[in-house]
Amino acid sequence: MGMQRSIPIPRGERGLTLVELIVTMFILSILATAAVPLVRFQVKREKERELRYDLWMMRDAIDKYKDAADRGAFQTKVDSQNYPPDLDTLVNGVDVQGKKVRFLRKIPTDPMTGNTDWGMRSMQDDPDSDSWGGQSVFDVYSKSTGTGLDGTKYSTW
Repeated sequence: MGMQRSIPIPRGERGLTLVELIVTMFILSILATAAVPLVRFQVKREKERELRYDLWMMRDAIDKYKDAADRGAFQTKVDSQNYPPDLDTLVNGVDVQGKKVRFLRKIPTDPMTGNTDWGMRSMQDDPDSDSWGGQSVFDVYSKSTGTGLDGTKYSTW
């Protein structure tokens, strides 16, 4: 049996010193701190994209309801100007020649407020009103008091 010999490790290859570890951790913490605002920005931008899509979808459903009512496919209230009475009517649908016609699958959740309670305006309401007269639904808006990345209020989108 031979003697085991240890191989000497050159001094420069023994690993990281404490100073090197501290410097590395410091650099990583700076990078992590810089990444947090970017992530928040991305999350906000995605919510804004979702809000714009939801508003477009509901406004499109309102327009399709009005077009069908204008063509005489079904009866509406006299003071409604052929706009839907509420958002639920777009989801529940109306009877057209014995068939149920729906204009919206579901009322979307407002990504800014986290609920399905949207602001509504009828034709009789002022364009910048934040209270709904109840005659019909001409337009929808977010009830969020927040401001978008472009500097405009979400409620004006």
